[in-house]
Amino acid sequence: MSSDETIVVIGAGVIGLSTALHIQQHLQPSQKILIVARDFPNTTSLNYASPWAGAHYRPVPGSSPQAAREDSQARRTYQYFTQLATEDPTAGVQLIDGEEHLESPPPEYLNEANIQNSYAHLDGFRRLAHDETPAEVKWGVRYRTYVVNSPVYCAYLLRKFILNGGQTREYTLVDPLEAFELAGSVKTVVNCSGLGFGDPKSFIIRGQTCLVRNPCTVTLTRQNSDGTWSFCIPRPLGGGTIIGGTKQPRDWNPTPSLDTRNQLLSNAAKWFPFTKESGGRFDVIRDIVGRRPAREGGMRIEAVSYSPLTLPTIIRLGRHADDCPAQLKRDA
Repeated sequence: MSSDETIVVIGAGVIGLSTALHIQQHLQPSQKILIVARDFPNTTSLNYASPWAGAHYRPVPGSSPQAAREDSQARRTYQYFTQLATEDPTAGVQLIDGEEHLESPPPEYLNEANIQNSYAHLDGFRRLAHDETPAEVKWGVRYRTYVVNSPVYCAYLLRKFILNGGQTREYTLVDPLEAFELAGSVKTVVNCSGLGFGDPKSFIIRGQTCLVRNPCTVTLTRQNSDGTWSFCIPRPLGGGTIIGGTKQPRDWNPTPSLDTRNQLLSNAAKWFPFTKESGGRFDVIRDIVGRRPAREGGMRIEAVSYSPLTLPTIIRLGRHADDCPAQLKRDA
């Protein structure tokens, strides 16, 4: 009988793929790793959130313990993606200037300690002067960040995992304990399933965006005077530009709303840097609806032993709407 041990990772979103790749770098000769998932990067289920993301990196200032934890995670991720964009363009990650224009900045944006904690690590970070933003903007910053072509990046991660000897299985689990039965000698299961198999604190946030052909050389986030947010995120490698977006907690409607599309494009048209040949109009490719996994209280990372006899372990990785592990910002 083989003494090889299999480590199972549940989920092939950006968290599952990134986790599996990281574990893969630390395997012993007697260990192998298997990703088990309902959806993989070749699928387009709206419940498979990762490929729908914009995606870009934008800090979210705050002073809570959760915000401090996520700031620390975000700094490490910023370093990782900055290096990846420089070393491997095929990953679908590109360094770019990011700007934020706020008409009515919330209190957390007016707290200098919050701003330093969230923004100071960013290359080229500086405040924008009044003559560098539209007149109605009360708070503006610019920094060097990155944007991600999410479908390309997810496929890139999966390709690396397989080329490194990883195995995959398309399978819909009913319970995470089932993963212990999918291969021989499974002692560890890492749950990167997003909604967490019945975790009462987990829920979905419906997001609707619009993919357009119009090019853009910066990723720009705009807070409107009524408190709503707009953004544009160019996707590298000719992936168009994402115009967004909405956040609708616990909304299960799978159908894109034409009214929402019109509102998103109308808001963005007020500040989008149109090229002359566009005539000031968006060239729409498609509407996008995705369900972001979210969790009250933020990310959950813990190990649970299910049997005192065999001591199998399941590691739970939860999600929060503003988490970014491996810190992809989900503005899609």
